[in-house]
Amino acid sequence: MARKFAQRLAMFYGTVFGSGGFYLPFFSVWLKAIGIDPVWIGAILAVPSTTRFTTLPFITAFAERRHALRQTMIVCAFLTAIGFGLVGMLRDPLALLLIFAITAVVWTPLAALTDGYALKGVVRFGFSYGPLRLWGSAAFVVGALTCGVVVNWLDGQHLVWVIVAAMVVSAFVSLGLQPLGAPLGDGTVLSRATALLRDPGFLAIAAATALIQGSHAGYYTFASITWQAAGYDGLTIAGLWTLGVLAEIVLFALSPRIPWAPATLIMLGGLGALIRWTLTAQTLPLPILVGVQLLHGATYGLTQLGTMGLLLHHVPQHVMARAQGYVAACTGLVMSSMAVLSGAIYARYGEGVYYVMAALGLAGVCVIWRARHRLAHRRTSP
Repeated sequence: MARKFAQRLAMFYGTVFGSGGFYLPFFSVWLKAIGIDPVWIGAILAVPSTTRFTTLPFITAFAERRHALRQTMIVCAFLTAIGFGLVGMLRDPLALLLIFAITAVVWTPLAALTDGYALKGVVRFGFSYGPLRLWGSAAFVVGALTCGVVVNWLDGQHLVWVIVAAMVVSAFVSLGLQPLGAPLGDGTVLSRATALLRDPGFLAIAAATALIQGSHAGYYTFASITWQAAGYDGLTIAGLWTLGVLAEIVLFALSPRIPWAPATLIMLGGLGALIRWTLTAQTLPLPILVGVQLLHGATYGLTQLGTMGLLLHHVPQHVMARAQGYVAACTGLVMSSMAVLSGAIYARYGEGVYYVMAALGLAGVCVIWRARHRLAHRRTSP
């Protein structure tokens, strides 16, 4: 049972993040190819982050309350594939925004639901989170490189169909996920899940994660466009995205051997963001840009590992999916705000947008530093 659970989860992680490898570097390129201007691109790409802090927490709470994480993941995966198919047929920016918003309602909970499902499996079967999660990152690399090759011979206006195909594969793979059953514990814990929102330690985890992960907003929105304008071809752009994720994969693979406390990992991630975005704001030659991209292992990877470690340490298993939903909601709030703001800043200052992202990373470090003593104590009640 344990091995089958891990194998099927690794496959689903792979397809979810593999489709992200198509979406993240090239969805903005597709929007530009069909004639959407930068302000609309910023608004459209802000939608998923917006649903993370509006509808996502309700979906994760519903799934956990009904003990239906697996079923909810399957439904969301199939509706996501259908939604992206509809998006691909549209060209009007307002219509795109509306249909993409509806699609994002079912798409954005997938990562939080999958992480919640994974952490419940970690507790039940004794797995390490990092080696499970690395399959998602590895699939992202494959997706980004594949799309990087495809973009060189496929008209940019058709890129969305590569993304749709990846979403369809993810939907069918979701059918193989194994049931976890009802968690150990009583209903009192679930009914008091909102107590997390009154816990300063949990709020510090959510805020620090949101600030550091939210600092990627300018990068996710405009990196590919900036690199394309600098003359890099599709494969080079995909390679730059891939380098960062390769650093992330190595980090996840080695995570069981990392001796630092989770709070320290988050602080290192925030400091990495300060350095990375300050350097990215400059006009860098390709060899230096390659080195800077490797800092993704810190800005995303260390922050993700630290967050998962703190949640396992601080949050009861019975409310783990809800905790994931709350963290994703906070991250979405920061990410969506920064995506919209980055559109306006980029239109006027170009790569100067990364200075704002660097400040967010530093703010995340400050939050977790102030809460470090509180987080050193294990939570014993919901």
